[in-house]
This record gives sequence, C-alpha cells and structure tokens, in this order.
Amino acid sequence: MFGIVRPCSHRLGEGLKTQWMAHLCGLCLALRGDHGQFARVVTNYDGLLISVLTEAQAEKATGWRRTAGPCPLRGMRTASVAQGEGARLAAAVSLVLASAKVRDHVADGDGLLARKPVALAARRVATSWGRAGARSGSAVGFDTAVLVDAVDRQIGIEALAGPGTPLLTVTEPTETATAAAFAHTAVLAGRSGNAAPLAEAGRLFGRLAHLLDAVEDRETDAAAGAWNPLTATGTSLTEARRLADDALHGIRLALREAEFTDGRLAHVLLVHELGRSVDRAFGTSGCGHAGEAAHGPHGSLDSGSGRLLDVPGSAVLLAPEGSFGPPPQHGGNPYTGGGNPFGGGPSFPPPAPGRRGFWAGCAAAVGLCCTCKMCCADEYEGPWSRKKREGCLSDCDCDCGCCEACECCECCSCCDCGL
Repeated sequence: MFGIVRPCSHRLGEGLKTQWMAHLCGLCLALRGDHGQFARVVTNYDGLLISVLTEAQAEKATGWRRTAGPCPLRGMRTASVAQGEGARLAAAVSLVLASAKVRDHVADGDGLLARKPVALAARRVATSWGRAGARSGSAVGFDTAVLVDAVDRQIGIEALAGPGTPLLTVTEPTETATAAAFAHTAVLAGRSGNAAPLAEAGRLFGRLAHLLDAVEDRETDAAAGAWNPLTATGTSLTEARRLADDALHGIRLALREAEFTDGRLAHVLLVHELGRSVDRAFGTSGCGHAGEAAHGPHGSLDSGSGRLLDVPGSAVLLAPEGSFGPPPQHGGNPYTGGGNPFGGGPSFPPPAPGRRGFWAGCAAAVGLCCTCKMCCADEYEGPWSRKKREGCLSDCDCDCGCCEACECCECCSCCDCGL
C-alpha cells in the first residue's frame, strides 16, 4: 500500500470509513477482475480518489455497489464494495503509473533491479501493466497516452534540471497526468461542468504528491546519492512548504466550484486528510488546514515533536523532555543499566526475536490476514522479520479538535470550504 492520503479511521467515523473501504476494496477487485491476481499489488490509497470523485458526482442509482466475497484482508468477511467505471478508471491509472514507476527504478538500477535477470523480469511486468492500463482506460473512454507522455517528459526534465530551475518545472508532468485523470471523473459522472475545476484540483494534487515524495525521500536520496527534486533545484524546505500550502488552498477553492451529489468523503480526503499528509511529511503537527506550523528565521519548528526543520549547516535537534528513548525502567531488568543485578556495567538492549523460517512465516502471515491484524491492529509482529509494524489503517494522529470524527463536515467553517 502506498499513497499520500492515508486517513485515520477514528476521524472518518463509521459511515465514511465504510465508504472509504468500499472504494479501496473496489479498486483492488477491479484490478483482479480485469488483470489477474498479481495486478492487485498496485492498489494504492491515492488511486481510489478517482473512484471516490466519480461516485461523489454521479446521481444516486443502483449498480454502484456489489457484495464481495470473504477476503483475508477483511478477516474473511464479506463487504459492500465500489464497482463500475470509477473503479475501472482508478485501476487503469494505477496500472499505468505503477508501470512507469517500475521502469524508472529499472533505469536507475535501484536495489535488486541492478541485477540483469531481475531487471528483465521487472521490465516485462511493467510492459504488461502499461498495456493492461491502456486497455482499461480505453474501456472507460480515457486515453492513457497522456500519462505515458507525462512520464516520458519527466525523465528529460529531470536530466536538465539544476540549481535555479523552478521546482514547478519539475512537478509539471505529474500535475498534467493527475489533472487529466481527475477531469475524466466528471465525464464518467455526466457532469461536464466539473471538468475544469476538477482538472485544477488534480493538477494541484499532482504537485503535492511530487512535493511530499521529495520531502520524505530527501535524506534517503542524499545518503544513496539518488536524484531528488529539492536537492537538484536547490529548493529549501521552507519554499517547498509554501508551495504545498498554496496547493492545498487551491484544491479547496477548486472543490468549491464543482458540483457533487454527495461530496462528503471527497471533501474529507482532499481537504482535511490531505492537509494532515502535508503536516506529516514536513514533521509539523496540528490541523492541516489551519497552517499552525511555526516558521522561524532558521526553519520550521514542530511544536509536537520539537524538531527544528530546514536548518542549513546545523545539526541542532530540539526535543521535549523525555522524548529520547523509552521511559526509565526500574526493577530487575538485566538489560537496563539501572536494573543490572551485577551492578554498574554497560547497558545492553534486549535481544531481538529471531527471524521465522519461510513456512513458519507463511503460517504467521495467514494468521495475521485472517484476523485482520495486518490492516486494523495498532501494532503487529512481522510474519518473517518479527519486527514491530503498524497496521495500515492504524495511522492515528487525531490532533485536530475541530474536525475529529466528523462525518458531515458541519464544522468546516475552520477551513472556509463551504461544506
């Protein structure tokens, strides 16, 4: 699972959470139904926005939902899932963009893809996904060539970009691709008047997706010597945050110009949760649409974690009291300095649990899926590595008092969105 819009189920409320899961499962099943089981690996949080927007604009009628059979990722429960042209368009877009991503990694020789046999297999998978996405797109009247063209232009733009190149020059291909996908939801829903505002919302969403990916990968790319838009163009985090906030504001304004039959879920995802995604990427806390980040002369201070962001030439880290390491332990724990029964020796971490073998890990993975822990648990143990991991729906950062668990968004005067 990947994507920048990862809503917290506590904030969505039961009704909107059910709708969100219906679109997520609908995208997954559309991929399986049209392209086979393996295609389900490209299911992503952002792709389902296409399905959400299509249904939000459409007149309410039968045929938008169907009952899906038991699935391990739902704890072997049945569920009502989205179907129809919106889910198929989401599947087409996800396949084409995943194909482009794989080809990009192959070209860069990332990880295992540096090995020729693996790269050859990945290239074949990417080609297959590209063709499958084109077929699905054609079936719903969407020409995926605009997505492929955007990806091809991205490579050339990155090759020419350097210090002083405007960051928006680098994000333009992504903006163009997402604008086309968002605008086509209006065509599918029979609301041609929504095409222009949704194209604008899509363009700005693509900008945010590119920006947040660059911000989150900046340190990793620097360590690996990989290309990063912020580093290549010499753009500071402060400027990137300004562009992100401007994009958020533009999306809100664009959504206000579109007409929806029921736009509650689309609003929550593209206004509230997208704002929180920006806060999460930049390490700030608070309500995403309130702009509560404190910007000082040397960068941005995260009042929640105490981190000072974007400080050139400085390794200073501010942290609230007690934020480093686990709380002090007392008693007879032989792995902590204070509790060492042999007195005064060095402290050692507790031994890490050993990895499971292949078959034992498979059995553990089946158990995690059937009990739904992999999706819904706050924390679970990796089936093979035994490392602690978070459930994909447990990313709870409920710190926005004005919109917490708000199904109808009646409190949204705080972001002046009109809903």
